[in-house]
Amino acid sequence: MRRLIQTTTLTAGLALAMLAPVAQAGTALRVQLPADIRSIDPGVNRDHNTDAVVLHMVEGLVAYGEDATPKPLLAESVAISEDGRSYSFTLRDGVKFHNGAPMTAADVVWSWNRYMDPKTDWRCLSEFDGRGLVKVESVTATDPRTVVFRLDRPSALFLTSLARTDCAMTGILHRDSVRADGSFARPVGTGPFKFAEWKRGEFVRLERFADYAARPGKIDGLGGAKRPLVDELRFVVIPDSATAKAALVSGDVDVVPDVANADVAELKTESRVKLSVVSHMGLVGLIIQTRDPVLSNVKLRRAIAAAIDKVELVGSVTDGLGKPNGSIVPTLSAYHGKVQEQDIAHDPAAARKLLAEAGYKGEKIVMLANKRYPQSFNAAVVAQQMLQAVGLKVEIEVLEWATQLDRYNKGNYQIQAFPYSGRMDPSLSFESMTGPKDKQPRKLWDDPAVQALLEKSMIVADKAERQAIFDELHKRFLADVPMVMLYNGIAAGGVGKRVNGYVSSLTSLPRLWEVSLAP
Repeated sequence: MRRLIQTTTLTAGLALAMLAPVAQAGTALRVQLPADIRSIDPGVNRDHNTDAVVLHMVEGLVAYGEDATPKPLLAESVAISEDGRSYSFTLRDGVKFHNGAPMTAADVVWSWNRYMDPKTDWRCLSEFDGRGLVKVESVTATDPRTVVFRLDRPSALFLTSLARTDCAMTGILHRDSVRADGSFARPVGTGPFKFAEWKRGEFVRLERFADYAARPGKIDGLGGAKRPLVDELRFVVIPDSATAKAALVSGDVDVVPDVANADVAELKTESRVKLSVVSHMGLVGLIIQTRDPVLSNVKLRRAIAAAIDKVELVGSVTDGLGKPNGSIVPTLSAYHGKVQEQDIAHDPAAARKLLAEAGYKGEKIVMLANKRYPQSFNAAVVAQQMLQAVGLKVEIEVLEWATQLDRYNKGNYQIQAFPYSGRMDPSLSFESMTGPKDKQPRKLWDDPAVQALLEKSMIVADKAERQAIFDELHKRFLADVPMVMLYNGIAAGGVGKRVNGYVSSLTSLPRLWEVSLAP
């Protein structure tokens, strides 16, 4: 989930006053941040807001495409050995760092060694040092444009892990990024914008990198064409959403990357604002404790699923923006196919029949919810009405998000209306909820056969073979009902009329390359 940490709280007047100095700059794009960033060190001391800024300055060998699969970015191509343990990256020619130096294979090796040094405190160290799915045994530059990564075992998720946004795409840096004593100074990357200034609690300013080497074609997720079309990006900290919305309408800010769903309908009627609304990879659903004395009965869980009218629920809680998805595999995923379209049909009569067969005698069922994430809370309210309509006695208990999350981690609940942050590969989506409850109480689905399928999906690289595994997992998911999956999250970005080319992304991070300002 998004974690917003602000170091300075701004009044509405101060926030808008800070925008005034750049109002006359025709090629300065002003972007709202709901909280200050945590650092400018890629993948270190980060959160969602930090990623939003840093990923305009640094790039990795691969990046997520629109279908959530990793595709070459700084790499021209990637070759995988037959044993699945060697990845050979051929680097693109002509890529420069912000200091003008050409990017070479030696820079990739230097960057990797820095990330793997525990002193760097890189968020994703454990993904590659053997504690996670794989251990990178060696990284070597075989010539100035070729880098070879050698793994201890095959992994279908190696490239996906390299591309992770919370890992800063494993961004390649020039060694000028650090001082003589090894401490981090500033990101000297290859991205379309370069670091200029950070005034803590107020704004971060980036400048256009004139020598940026863009890939041909069009934007493809966080890759593809990424030309900087404005001279400056100014990320302005405006914590209050009402203030941000007012600044957008008045023209004092150009982009609000994450407009609340409740504000979308209003802004649709505002002639001074344009909207870009897309589905993203997050999951929203009703998670079920299968070890609960009442809910351990699979017929009762199927009754719950059959009682939910997803079309009505999703339309209500997303203000008509979302579409139902009954699969853990997000609709944007390259692995979401015909099988993933299958779902338990809304059928109140069938739900009542299943309740009778389960021997349900009116036992109280408590559904946990919170108000930090309004769509999740609203889903609980609508679902409660639908479940009560078929004879289930459901009560909602509203908790602070931290308390609800603690109950989730301990497995201490019956049902929760719960949002999961997006994972870019179906294996990771299933992994977030699949596993042994005795060792990991937060897991929803404790089935050794399912776990074996999941582990296989993390090893095999063949797309058709992986698709078959995900198809089988989805069928078992519908049979066991450890969760009633409802829909994928919504990213709604608002921009001023002068802004051209802005499109919200599947990661819900702003993409400010290929975006221009009309005179």
